Amino acid sequence: MSRRTVVVTIGAREYKLVSSASEEELSRLAGVVTAKLSEVAPGGRPEPQQALLLVAMALAHDLEEERSRVRALQRKSRDLLRRVLVRVDGVLDLEGAGGPR
Repeated sequence: MSRRTVVVTIGAREYKLVSSASEEELSRLAGVVTAKLSEVAPGGRPEPQQALLLVAMALAHDLEEERSRVRALQRKSRDLLRRVLVRVDGVLDLEGAGGPR
């Protein structure tokens, strides 16, 4: 994919980015950052660098929480699948031994 310059708006400022991502994706992500910025910085004032740092930290925190949730769901899914396989193996063992059908 070719790299190009895209202008995105975050808060009240425009930023030029050089990226291979689509303009639509970058605009969508800029919207996410702007929404988080409105949570941590008072509206109507130009955002200071500290506010952008807080946004980055808040988004990193959200990402860590989501990754933790995904890991927990993966563990739960593996455990459930293991239990199902044990039951299936038990039924197959019974049928192979001439047990009830």
